[in-house]
Amino acid sequence: MVRFDASRPLDVIPVGRVAIDFNPTDYFKPLSESENFNKYLGGSPANIAVGLARLGRKVGFLAKVSDDQFGDFVTNYFIKEGIDVSHITRCQNGEKLGLTFTEILSPTQSSILMYREGAADLMLHPDDVDYDYIASAKALLISGTSLCTSPTREAALKALAYARQAGTTVIFDADYRAYTWKNLDEVAVYTSLVAAQSDMVLGSREEFDLMEQLLGLPGTDEASAKYWQDKGVEVLVIKHGKKGSCAYSKHDGNWDVKPFPVDALKGFGGGDGYASSFLHGLLQGKPLNEALEMGSASAAMLVASHACSRDMPTEDALAAFIAEKKKTCGEVVTKI
Repeated sequence: MVRFDASRPLDVIPVGRVAIDFNPTDYFKPLSESENFNKYLGGSPANIAVGLARLGRKVGFLAKVSDDQFGDFVTNYFIKEGIDVSHITRCQNGEKLGLTFTEILSPTQSSILMYREGAADLMLHPDDVDYDYIASAKALLISGTSLCTSPTREAALKALAYARQAGTTVIFDADYRAYTWKNLDEVAVYTSLVAAQSDMVLGSREEFDLMEQLLGLPGTDEASAKYWQDKGVEVLVIKHGKKGSCAYSKHDGNWDVKPFPVDALKGFGGGDGYASSFLHGLLQGKPLNEALEMGSASAAMLVASHACSRDMPTEDALAAFIAEKKKTCGEVVTKI
């Protein structure tokens, strides 16, 4: 299994996107007709950071935010959650946090409209990356959106190099957003480069297909697992939306993960809940199947709630959800 250096003070440092989410409170209308929204901290790496902190992990963050009241909002939110903000710095040239307006047409139909031109998180510079900070963490989590353009791409690659040098476990979350990339070749080149140097890779089947498009692979989970494990990746999690996910480990077997049944409100946010609770389980030293169960539970809780960051579960809430659901649905994680 993936090893974590227990002597290090921080558990995980995510790198990348911090944004503002506006989720509609007048449900099941197209975005053009929505009038009322709640504001939340957003961005996949930021949501994962909050999820980990809510579960009691010691979390840092490496990012650039806007030098305005929205920058104050996200930084103060992190502080309230107990997340270290010593390496969150402010933009100096007027860049703003990305804004995400979500559409909840039905419990199974959701979409997002993002404003990302000149986004603050894309201004993270290699000079912002500190070796000692990366070396203080058990794990570094790199989000795929941090690879889409310069200078954040070089900052993420520098953080990756420092992590490999320091023996910090590297987790790559593909987090593909089409509108942030220039072309698909760039997606393939940079995401595959980082995946090949990671200890763990998480992504949807579609994200793995994009990552592998220049490699000539047949687009199956088994082929992906073999290729990336031959490159040194210890654990792969390949997500299949409503069907669940599959996990492949060199030393702890292969697993099929079904979703816990819930009455869904929205179709987004589950992946960030999955990642935070899954990683928390691994950091606790739980077997892979138990950590996957925790990830599946958190994903279900998040798609049944209105927010992402705000509604990340505590450890007690997560455990209670799993115990209650298993009374009726049984085991959701089985060996392949």
